[in-house]
Amino acid sequence: MTTEPLAGYRSGFIAVAGRPNVGKSTLVNRIVGRELCIVTPKAQTTRHRITAIHTLENAQMVLQDTPGIHEAASLLNRSLVAAALKALEETDVILLMVPPSEAIEPEDARIIDRIKGVGVPAVLAINKVDTVQPPTLLPLIDAYSHAYDFQAIVPISALNGTGVDRLVDVLLGLLPEGPPLFPEDDVSDLPTRFFVAEMVREQITLKTGEEIPYKTAVVVESFKEESGRVVIHADIHVEKDSQKKILIGKGGQMIKRIGMAARQKIEEFLGQRVRLELFVKVTPHWTRDTRRLEELLDVWS
Repeated sequence: MTTEPLAGYRSGFIAVAGRPNVGKSTLVNRIVGRELCIVTPKAQTTRHRITAIHTLENAQMVLQDTPGIHEAASLLNRSLVAAALKALEETDVILLMVPPSEAIEPEDARIIDRIKGVGVPAVLAINKVDTVQPPTLLPLIDAYSHAYDFQAIVPISALNGTGVDRLVDVLLGLLPEGPPLFPEDDVSDLPTRFFVAEMVREQITLKTGEEIPYKTAVVVESFKEESGRVVIHADIHVEKDSQKKILIGKGGQMIKRIGMAARQKIEEFLGQRVRLELFVKVTPHWTRDTRRLEELLDVWS
């Protein structure tokens, strides 16, 4: 984007990092004021580096919600962690989110070691403070202040908004001066199809058991307007026939439930009527096949 520099205007990228299920997506959604990142109770829901653009009068924050960083064994999880670590190296500011534990967890200590080698300003947000008594945070804050020279340590609750305004002010102050990076009306640099696929995957995650969400990929194959509504055809890829049977359900009831819930959210997102057609396909071993992973997860790159 080309535009004239604005005096005092700040803009830049902020990588939101942390372990799985620490509240990164919830925080990004709260800051931008809309649900761009899917949120579920299950860990490792986020699979992509999701860009959320928050434009203010004097600044533009480009937040990047990243997959949870953890010790990964499978090819799929290793690829997710690699994407998150790459984001740390391509940002202006790092926001590390941690839970309000009694001490620094080993996984968080390893992430801090990664941050030390990057050389960009970092802020620590201790999330879910609504679940603990404030005095119990003091030893944890002290421990983190000795572990790394964070620009600020801010206790927050991404769920109810406590401390989020202060956190935003801190982050804005660390962004470099420069013009907006995106048009002010943009909310992301990802296509609409990406968010449609994510909303379908969100409902799969919410409505199925432990195994299915982690063996499922959603790809929007067609997206077109017909007779005043959007007609969307999406393929849901699983690894086994048994997983396909679970997703379809007895008499097709499960896929109907997923489709109805996803369609409602997609209609709210698009602001128009939607016809959503879901098809379940068996793509054997896609989570363990590098080529298949690239085809199904890198489709938005």
